[in-house]
Amino acid sequence: MEMREMAIQAGNTNTSGYRHTESFNKSVKKHGRLDEARLAVESAGYTNVPRLIDLAGIGIKSAIRGKMPPIVPHKADDEEKITRIMKFAFYPGCVARGAGPELFDSAIAVMDRLSIEWVELTGASCTGAGVLQEKDQKLGDILNIRTLAMAEQLGLPVLTICSTCQGVIAQADRRVRRDADYLEEINGYLAEEGLSYSGKTTVKHLLWVLVEDIGVETLKKTFVKELSGVNLAPFYGCYIVRPSDALGFDENPERQTSLETVIEAVGGNVIDFPGKTACCGFPILLINQRNSLRMVANHTGAASELGADAMVTPCPLCHLNLDGYQPKARRQNKRGKADLPIIHLPQLLGLAMGMDAKELGLGKHLVGTKDIVRKVDSIPVTR
Repeated sequence: MEMREMAIQAGNTNTSGYRHTESFNKSVKKHGRLDEARLAVESAGYTNVPRLIDLAGIGIKSAIRGKMPPIVPHKADDEEKITRIMKFAFYPGCVARGAGPELFDSAIAVMDRLSIEWVELTGASCTGAGVLQEKDQKLGDILNIRTLAMAEQLGLPVLTICSTCQGVIAQADRRVRRDADYLEEINGYLAEEGLSYSGKTTVKHLLWVLVEDIGVETLKKTFVKELSGVNLAPFYGCYIVRPSDALGFDENPERQTSLETVIEAVGGNVIDFPGKTACCGFPILLINQRNSLRMVANHTGAASELGADAMVTPCPLCHLNLDGYQPKARRQNKRGKADLPIIHLPQLLGLAMGMDAKELGLGKHLVGTKDIVRKVDSIPVTR
């Protein structure tokens, strides 16, 4: 991303990277959230017919599975519409409300089962995903501190199910906590909405809440199946592991292995592989598809060859790339057929809780999940 930012600053505007950043920027400014469909088309370029045809293929497959984002994106609602004050201010992110609806539905089902009280921050905007920040970091920081200010006004910590959102919000929070003058400047913009941020709101991914707030032993009590014999490869992605100082790893070292901890808690076998903390390739998908697909093929191929039945990720953007582009990636890079399901973290929990595959949205995935669902269904209920 730094290289792309440098290219833009040097005046290189006739590139897919520039178009990608511009489209992202316009979308967030206009709607408050990401227009995923327009982003893909504008990044490719309206006259790039071969690329548009390629995008149409994945779009049709996604539409069939009920994963297409709305043609007209939902605008962020005003936070005054929030009517219930609960334990967490819930920030699902754009993908869970767009191209990955199964993530939102499974997360809600699991949080309710865990008695996690939540109220959605419907007035919050997109984090910018690091892309908006390449063009205008201050704007990105204003949007993310605004989200934290909304939660502070409610007196609640922020809960997210998006690793990218976790990382980007945490970085913005770190910048204002380190610079009182910068925080004061941003609060000046927020004052128009009656908002102010003191720098005291925490933001935590569901993965961390499971391990740190609920606790593994309490979590296990909600499971009715032990997924013994199910081989699961953890995939963290980028933003939930770096930069570690913004993510509180020094104070909470268990975060570095939290995904393995949850896999072990459900009774699954952890399939460790070198790429689990590497980039999935999504940030460059619409700019350098060849390298992006090579990453997808390497990650899914390595995990599959080591015997994984599925890959589990806490990042919806990683899921989009690893699931949606796996068939093409494996084919182009000669890593075998696309047969590795990519499971959202809440879906894994739901399976251990005995929830129905349809309720968890496992039928919406582009890489089929029937084999792993069949394997889990064959496991007897233990409690």
